[in-house]
Formats: sequence, structure tokens, C-alpha cells
Amino acid sequence: MNRTTLSLIAGTAALAAVTAFAALDAPSASGAGPAKAAAELPVERTSLLCPAPSISDIADTSYTSFTPVTKGADGGGKAGLQAAAEQSADGTSSTDDGTSSTGKGGKGAKKTADKPVLTPKEPGTPATGDTSGADTPALVGIADGKFAPGWTVQETTEVVAGTGRGLQGVNCTAADTEFWFPGASTAADRTDYVHLTNPDDSAAVVDIELYGKDGAIKSTVPDGFTIPPHASKPILLSTLTDQHQADLTVHVSVRSGRVGAAVQALDDKVGGDWLAAAADPAGSLVLPGIPKDATDVRLIAFTPGDADADLKVKLASPDGLITPAGSETLHVKSGMTTAVDLRDVTRGEAGSLVLTPTDQSVPVVAALRVVRGKGAKQETAFIPATAPVGTRATSADNSGRSTTLSLTAPTGTATVKVTASAGSEGGTAASKTYTIKSGTTQDVDAPVPSGVKGTYALTVEPVSGAPVYASRTLSATESGVPGFTIQTLPNDRGLVSVPQADEDLSILQK
Repeated sequence: MNRTTLSLIAGTAALAAVTAFAALDAPSASGAGPAKAAAELPVERTSLLCPAPSISDIADTSYTSFTPVTKGADGGGKAGLQAAAEQSADGTSSTDDGTSSTGKGGKGAKKTADKPVLTPKEPGTPATGDTSGADTPALVGIADGKFAPGWTVQETTEVVAGTGRGLQGVNCTAADTEFWFPGASTAADRTDYVHLTNPDDSAAVVDIELYGKDGAIKSTVPDGFTIPPHASKPILLSTLTDQHQADLTVHVSVRSGRVGAAVQALDDKVGGDWLAAAADPAGSLVLPGIPKDATDVRLIAFTPGDADADLKVKLASPDGLITPAGSETLHVKSGMTTAVDLRDVTRGEAGSLVLTPTDQSVPVVAALRVVRGKGAKQETAFIPATAPVGTRATSADNSGRSTTLSLTAPTGTATVKVTASAGSEGGTAASKTYTIKSGTTQDVDAPVPSGVKGTYALTVEPVSGAPVYASRTLSATESGVPGFTIQTLPNDRGLVSVPQADEDLSILQK
């Protein structure tokens, strides 16, 4: 084959590549012109993974699905949640090589679902479902068309007694290949699982690394874990090491495939909750929405790089940024988990923690362990560092439980619109607009749908100004114990940037 023929083939391939991605508009006679801004278009498909909710026989779990009404979304579509296959009630999942991972306290019966746990009817209205007991499996959810943009599913579990008793909540998440969980533990009074769910048709191979106060901890399972297709596996962290450490950072990395991951942290004395993955390592971090009545706040941080990190610690209060007495800075050694007790740092006011580098910026991951109540009536929740709201964030499952929406703007004043959806069983949507001053946190009086029946969702949309960070706290007191759970509200991924292009045949002459 001569050079002319090769050039012709290459030119034809290049033309096909260009025209496949080009806009249908023909270029103007004067040339390509200035580059066009990328269009923000609704996503067409969303997949979410919900971990198995509890190992307790007396657990009651509710699921709430919500899709905001999104302009430009496809008119058709559907959404639903189905049980992940091969998930056992006792936390045992067989793998391709015949090994298994055993949970604690299950019945040993395998449960599958013949029908979806819930089926949304229309965007703008929540859909709910519920279950009970220890044999509820992990769920795999898919939404397409008009149900996909911003689809959010909340899993909320109430356990009235036993290890981890209280309110446990988690946002079902998308699959990924890497997760960081500062705040886990293998202490004697903690029972922590990392739940791994594989939504795909092929097996995923996953490594779990633990980092304590002295650095990396050698695992008893160096070859990783195989998660079968459409399956979920809970891994008890204390089976990976014989060391009992109060503060750990868990790193989940996927060698092949992808998984959803979350850590369930259960305490014998002070309740428990889900620990969601922290935001990716960054030089500056925001941890929004510490309850005003928090009795103990513990900061756990880790830097995965080769350099130590030195951070300024600030509390964004209703009146501005302040420095917690005795905790002005935090030194995080490379590869080691560092923890500091901030005690009752909020002192009766709304607050968010803001971490910034003192000098050189070094990527860090961080989370807060928050305790409310005193003595035998304590409960625990977690606040991982999170990304800003961005275009829009969505919070599902606001109903009879007390809801607190916390907004913070650490770098500048911002205007934010909050909309309460119609209720799952009736009601009319309502909206309010708020101004969050620079460096402050506000627990806002969020709108409630008029005539609401059932559960409703909140959407947070920045209107102008600086980046906004948000979280939602659900509270429910049972037998005098202040049960609560906190979910951060990063962007709901309802829109995606799609670059606009024009045909430019001159590329074939280069």
C-alpha cells in the first residue's frame, strides 16, 4: 500500500471523526468564528446504588426517590430500584473463587425482590417504599429519560436498640473507582463495615487499604476482594487487621470494574450512622452543617501524598469565620491519619468547618464525627468534606422527622433559592430565597409545601455570588435518645456540559 493510499485512508477517518461530533450548523463564510460555550444539557441516564441498610432484626428502613423537574429533559423514561443479586441477609456473598465475606447478626436467609422497591410516577413528586428487618438486600437503581436528571434516592433506617441504635441515613450513590473514608474505626466498641456494590455485568476487583495514626496497616487480605456482577458485599473492617484503632482512613480502590461504596459505622454506646465518601483530596476543604447542639465534634484528616499538610482551622458561624480556641491549626503527617477533638465547637450556634492551607497547598481528605446528647442518650453522625452545590443539589426524605437545612458560603456572599417539592401523597411546591453572608453558616427555615402529605424533597439552587456548601440533618427522638443523621448536598449531577462544535474541513489539510 503506497503513501498516497495511506493518506487518503487517514483523511477519510479524520473526516468521519470530525463530522460525527460536529454540530449540524454549517460554518459561516468567514470561517469558524469564536468558540461557543458548552451547553448545559440534562443527563439521559443515571444509576444509583444503595447499600444493605442494617444487620438488625428490628430495623425499619424507608426509601425515597425524587427527580427535580428539569427543563429540556426527555419526555419519556422510567426509574426504579431492584435488589442486587447474590446479597445474603447475613452479609455473606459468594464470590467467583468460592470465598465469602460474613457479616454480623443476620438471619442467613437470602432475599430477592420480584418487583421494584419503589416506582416513581412523575418528576417533581417523591416516590416512597419501605422494608424492615436484617435481610433487606442492597439495591441497584436506574433512571432514564425525564427521570434521570438529578435523580436522588435517600435510604433512612431507624434502629431502636442495640449496636448502632438511632437514625441512620445515606444517599444512594453512583458507581466509581476510588473512595476515601476518614473517620472509620476498628476500636473494640465499633463495628464498621465497608459495603461494596457492583452494578455491572462483570466482576469487580477491589482493594481496601487502612491508614492509622502510624501509617499504613498491613491487611490480612492483600489480594483484594472480588465482587460478583450485580452483587453486594459488606466487609467487616476488624477482619482486615488485628489492630484496634479509634481513628482510621479507609481507601477503596478498584483494580477492574467499578463499585458503589459506603461505610456503616456502628457503636455499642453512642449509636451510629453511614459514613459517605469524602470529597476528593484537595488543599482546602469545607465540612458543612454541624448541629448547633453538638456535644462532641471530632475531626479526622489524612493526606495521601508524600508531603505533610498544615491547615488553618476555621468555624463558619452565623456571624462569620472564627478560630476554635486551642485548635487554630492542624498538622497532618503524610500517610498517617490525624484526629483532633474539637469538643462542643459550635457552642449553641450553627457552624461549618473550613480547612485551608497555612502555606503550601497539600491534598487532604477529612470528615467530622459528631455526637449529640449526653451519657447513655448519645447518638452519632458523620459529615465528610464535600463539593459545593454547583448548579443544583437535591435532598429527599423530608417528612415527619425534623429537618434542618444548613447553608454556608465560606469565600463570599451568595444568594440561594430553596424549593420544597410537592409531597409524595399531596401538596403544592413552595420556594424561598436566602442570602448567605461571606464566611457564615445559616440553618435556614426551609420552605414546606402547602397542604403537604407524605414526604417531600428540597432542591438548593445558587442564584448568584460565591460557591455554596450545604447539608441536611434529619432528627427523630426515640426514648429520649436524639437520633439524627446528616447528608451533605453536593451537585446532583442533573446537567452535563456538552461542547458545541462546527465542521472545520481545514483540519484535513494539516
